Formats: sequence, C-alpha cells, structure tokens
Amino acid sequence: MPTIELVAVSNYICRDLNLAVGDGELMVLLGPTGAGKTTILNVVAGLIEYDGSVFFDGSPVDQIPPHHRGIGYLFQDLALFPHLDVRTNVAYGLKVRKHNNGLIDERVNELLDVMKIEHLAHRYPRDLSGGERQRAALARALAPSPRILLLDEPFSNLDFRTAKLLRTELRGLQKKLDITMISVTHNQREAEEIADHIAVIHDGSIEQVG
Repeated sequence: MPTIELVAVSNYICRDLNLAVGDGELMVLLGPTGAGKTTILNVVAGLIEYDGSVFFDGSPVDQIPPHHRGIGYLFQDLALFPHLDVRTNVAYGLKVRKHNNGLIDERVNELLDVMKIEHLAHRYPRDLSGGERQRAALARALAPSPRILLLDEPFSNLDFRTAKLLRTELRGLQKKLDITMISVTHNQREAEEIADHIAVIHDGSIEQVG
C-alpha cells in the first residue's frame, strides 16, 4: 500500500497544505464543518483542481485522472444506486472495469461475507438500515481493491451504538487488509478511537498532526 504526501497544496479552500500519510496508516482529518477536510480527500482523489503536488510512493499523481489513481471513496451520502440491489451496487466498479463475470462474482461474494451482508444481497438501498447501507457502500468502495481508501464522515448519520460497532470493525478491517486510509470526522472521540495519527484541520490549514 502506498504512502501519500501532499506538498504545498492550495486551492479555493486549502492553503499551503503539507501532509504525509504512512504506508498502511489510518490518518484521520479532524475539524469542524467547512474546515476543508473533504476538500483534502478530493485533492487526493483528483476530483478537484489544486496547486501543489500529490505523491503516491514518491511519484507525482497530479496528471493522473481519478479513475486511474487506485482510490476507493466512501462518500458522506454513500451514493448507492437506488435502482440497484446490494450485490449489483458492490459489483458496479468491477463491471465498469470490464472484469470477467467469474472474477466479479468471486470478489462480490468475498466482500459480502467480510462486511456480513450476504443476507442483504438482493435488497435495495431503501430497504436497508443506516448501518447496512454503510456496510454496502464500504464493500462497493473496496471491490476494485484500491490502493487507498478515503472515507468522508463515515459514521455521521448512524446512531451511537451502530457507529461504535462499525468503527471497531473498520479498524479491524483496515489492519486485515493493510490498506492506507484517510478518514474525515468532526467527532474527536471517533478520531481517537480509530486513528494512527490525527491531523487537526481549521479554516483550510493543518494546525497540528499527532
């Protein structure tokens, strides 16, 4: 899994950001709404314009389009397709990449098992609880075996008990997969529970990393 480095990154929200995320690390960006946390995720993913440079394993990726950066992204609104069942949602990214059906079925079965949602395979997002939707969206983000996983407020819309359970499971999954993750939250307790390191973000700047 790669290291990630942002060097002197700026745009309409962020100012002269410098940040390093280690190989296999779970970095949490902590700060209030509007601080620039999601903007940093979008810079790493290549979804917005920026000045400066982003490096994966020491190589610049600024000219690499989002779909070739090897990023999995769990959006805050989850962005599950409402007209597709869970199984088809999870398979979507693999079908777009034109993997053969046998490999798609194998990977989808694996992730449904890992996320403990095999029994939900043929349900639609509208028929799922908040935690179930979160699991389905995370399985979809992991399906293409991304080098890096980005999570935008992954537990913000869940009740306390469900959020705590999923935080524990996410931390275990991250260690099992040895994947580099950057997660965004405004919740200090959440950050302390799951992070290897925390970067405090305020008004488009990194105030502290520890």
